Amino acid sequence: MLPIDRLWQGLLDTLMMVGCSSLAALLLGLPLAVVLVITDGENLFASPLLNRVLGWLVNLFRSIPFLILMVALIPFTRLIVGTTYGVWAAVVPLTLAATPFFARIAEVSLREVDKGVVEAAQAMGFHRRHIIWHVLLPEARPGIVSGFTITLVTMINASAMAGAIGAGGLGDLAYRYGYQRFDTQVMLTVIVVLIALVTLLQLFGDRLSRRLNHR
Repeated sequence: MLPIDRLWQGLLDTLMMVGCSSLAALLLGLPLAVVLVITDGENLFASPLLNRVLGWLVNLFRSIPFLILMVALIPFTRLIVGTTYGVWAAVVPLTLAATPFFARIAEVSLREVDKGVVEAAQAMGFHRRHIIWHVLLPEARPGIVSGFTITLVTMINASAMAGAIGAGGLGDLAYRYGYQRFDTQVMLTVIVVLIALVTLLQLFGDRLSRRLNHR
């Protein structure tokens, strides 16, 4: 039987991993998505070379499985946080995995903004940066929120994988107490907690997205 204090600590560790890395992914991924959109083709700040380079980097990191990325980043993780074990060591690879993932989702939402709205803003004399802040981002908010919710769910899954190889959290509990000790009850308990966490996040994200959608 898994002590409740260990389960609680595992949940807190998972929330810490996902919370810190998701905040970093939001702060890095959303600007990246904006740059990918506004530098493409004949958009506001068209720059084909920059767009291709950024697109290549995003695709590169998205194509690497998280487990391989986590191992490959061990020297970089040690340089950033001073350790390769524990919650903070998992934040670095989680952030680098989630940022390009979220950037692509946010990019899709930004591209779905009605071009007529952008053209109308340009005709009214809006500066390009004002169009980004007051037209593109507000119009794309529902899709961005939905995309960020999907990113959070994906990161919870990745954090469980990271926990199984030394990052702590619910994944560590499932591996050490459930798998290694053949304790089915512990494994099922962790699964139920993860399902509940994902369900609550998805419900909250869907509700917020609907409230922001004024179309």
